[in-house]
Amino acid sequence: MPTERLKLEPPPEGHKILIAQGALRVPDDPIVPLIEGDGVGPDVTAAARRTIDAAVDATYAGRRRIAWYRVPAGESALIRHGDMLPDATTHAIREYVVALKGPLTTPVGGGFRSLNVALRQTLDLFANVRPVYWLPGVPSPVLHPERLDIVIFREATEDVYAGIEWAKGSDEARRILEILRTEFNVRVREDSGIGLKPISEFCSKRLVRKAIAYALAHGRRSVTLVHKGNIMKFTEGAFREWGYEVARDEFGDRTATGEDVQRRPDGRAPEGKVVIKDVIADNMFQQLLLRPAEYDVIATSNLNGDYLSDAAAAQVGGLGVAPGGNLGDAHALFEPIHGSAPKYAGMDKVNPTAEILAGAMMLEHIGWDEAAIRLKEGVRAAIRAKAVTYDLARQMAGATEIGTSAFAEAIVRAIRGA
Repeated sequence: MPTERLKLEPPPEGHKILIAQGALRVPDDPIVPLIEGDGVGPDVTAAARRTIDAAVDATYAGRRRIAWYRVPAGESALIRHGDMLPDATTHAIREYVVALKGPLTTPVGGGFRSLNVALRQTLDLFANVRPVYWLPGVPSPVLHPERLDIVIFREATEDVYAGIEWAKGSDEARRILEILRTEFNVRVREDSGIGLKPISEFCSKRLVRKAIAYALAHGRRSVTLVHKGNIMKFTEGAFREWGYEVARDEFGDRTATGEDVQRRPDGRAPEGKVVIKDVIADNMFQQLLLRPAEYDVIATSNLNGDYLSDAAAAQVGGLGVAPGGNLGDAHALFEPIHGSAPKYAGMDKVNPTAEILAGAMMLEHIGWDEAAIRLKEGVRAAIRAKAVTYDLARQMAGATEIGTSAFAEAIVRAIRGA
């Protein structure tokens, strides 16, 4: 099938976000690349754009606006340009620094690897940040969803997601098995697929560093290092040790360990200090269910963070209300946690809240906090009114089911005070 020649033209109006001394310099009309995504992506990104624009306009009375810059990725990019992740798209995100994306499809088993992982690795967006909190009125399977208010910092460039693996019976797998047998006296079944799990000191420390800095900047009480170091001592266990090293060596005057707190007569953290503690991964799932109020910021490796963030999101209403951000040293790409749900594509049916809240995270990232607050309040007001999308309406007594665009319109009305 012939493909169109890819031409990306930024919008005629708007200016670039600049990076100066590691900080963002944001104009009043930043150009923001937008990946619409696959499946329901166009539906939810359209809703997000509409509500974000309304929040910005209402907050700053026209003095500020976002110049959206559509860039291709995913199945539509493959059809039109022969590439699921064109170089022009990653170049645009690098050049314009901050971007928003919809969900992208990843097949199970064969086929291409995750585009979400590829974007994180290509752009070195090493921290996948997922705030998990309850929106009043959203149905939840737990009795007290309001007790869970955490931010998960998930390392996003290595661990098993590095994609270093070989199929059963392949020449590469046989060679690895032979090396393990002859050089390390380690025997693995011949019919095994083989994968590697790299966890480095550099990547672990920069992830924990970002988590601690966030906790200090946002008045959070603790950072919990989540790991499986009791079993994987030189990967997961090393992550734990490197995390404590960062706290001690770089934030020693502003942090205290959990053991330090236990030794204090009052059992309380010193004033103004963030507590650094650690929990084994499987225990962390139980802790978030039984004692969620004791946890604040979580820093963890890639696979643990994936599981934990989805499980935590289930406690506050599911992936439909769960946003995420991929952060580097300065660059950032914001997204919903949920997948592309292709069977609902174009039906104006699905819940856009996760995409909208990802937009709120983006506004916070560029320093437009007032607009982010207004946007989140608009979402809360729409949910309180109980005119919601099908996933919420079927669980809420007295709710009216409406579509994606109608829910976005309800949020816009709330933002404007109608």
